[in-house]
Amino acid sequence: MTLEELGWDEERTREIEPWAEKPAHEPGRVLIGFNYLYRVGIASGEIDAVLAGRLKHRTERQGELPAVGDWVIVRKRPDEDRGAIVAVLPRRSRFSRRMAGNVTDEQVVAANVDIIFIVMSLDNDFSVRRLERYLLMGRESGATPVVLLTKPDLSADLPADVSEVVAAAGDVPVHVLSPKLNQGLEQMAPYVNAGRTSALLGSSGVGKSTIINRLVGTEVRKTREVRESDSKGRHTTMHRELVVLPGGGLMIDTPGMRELQLWDASGSVRETFDDIEALAGSCHFTDCRHRDEPRCAVKGAVDEGRIEPDRLASYLKLQDELAFLARQQDERAQIEEKRKGKIGAKALRQHLKSKRI
Repeated sequence: MTLEELGWDEERTREIEPWAEKPAHEPGRVLIGFNYLYRVGIASGEIDAVLAGRLKHRTERQGELPAVGDWVIVRKRPDEDRGAIVAVLPRRSRFSRRMAGNVTDEQVVAANVDIIFIVMSLDNDFSVRRLERYLLMGRESGATPVVLLTKPDLSADLPADVSEVVAAAGDVPVHVLSPKLNQGLEQMAPYVNAGRTSALLGSSGVGKSTIINRLVGTEVRKTREVRESDSKGRHTTMHRELVVLPGGGLMIDTPGMRELQLWDASGSVRETFDDIEALAGSCHFTDCRHRDEPRCAVKGAVDEGRIEPDRLASYLKLQDELAFLARQQDERAQIEEKRKGKIGAKALRQHLKSKRI
């Protein structure tokens, strides 16, 4: 496997010029990430890598650490298939979410991807509201989102479900396929060309690993059945991994995400909720929040049946979440500035003390 087959190009060559003269330093792409352990593809093959101490300690945010799909600089140990990641090259795209729990930080799920495949099954786990969240973050990633609907045989009303998804997706392509039955996968061919990187995102049990297995032609990823009672899947993919497809394309498989909290996705609200955003300009008040304000064009459209009440509720919930996230990010930035100020003040006192001595 060459760097070119992993997606390397001339622009990347220019990015590594500062490292070109350093011995034992070379570029590579993160293939697997598990906590702070990585598998990296380099020109001579694959090596295991850890974070260099300097990178680990100078990185202030989790989202700045290497993620699967990242191009990195590795300091390789002589005569060993091990090394240390010393730098992360600039990302061209990234799908991020807020870290699970109460931590206000970014988690990069997949980096440097061209296509984001949002996979949703048409069984009891089907949710257009969840799809809206994925679409919002897929658009914000810098990659091109594509919706894949799986398990069509389990849909109670397939035409209605597909129509609802198409309406929510807007200009995002929507494809129906059955990976378990090996049907409809040819629709993915235009998106997985040689040198292009895609990522599969979605809940557990929607068929992401089965898609990988069908495209590769062998069982490279474990799969499990979902529970019939609620269509919930069990985690079979425990870590993110970049898989090379027979046609030369690259695909990142990701564990199912039980929660998808937003991270810096305010810029894509207009595209994801273009119907609501278009009507907002006709509201009587320019700062209308579409809640209790009189003469609201958006609420009027809901009353007339032109917009589903659940869609407006989803829009308002996402707006509240983005506003809350912005406040938390501001608070974190203020805390970080205070911390830096204290460190600087301490360093200055030590410097002045040494001068007096």
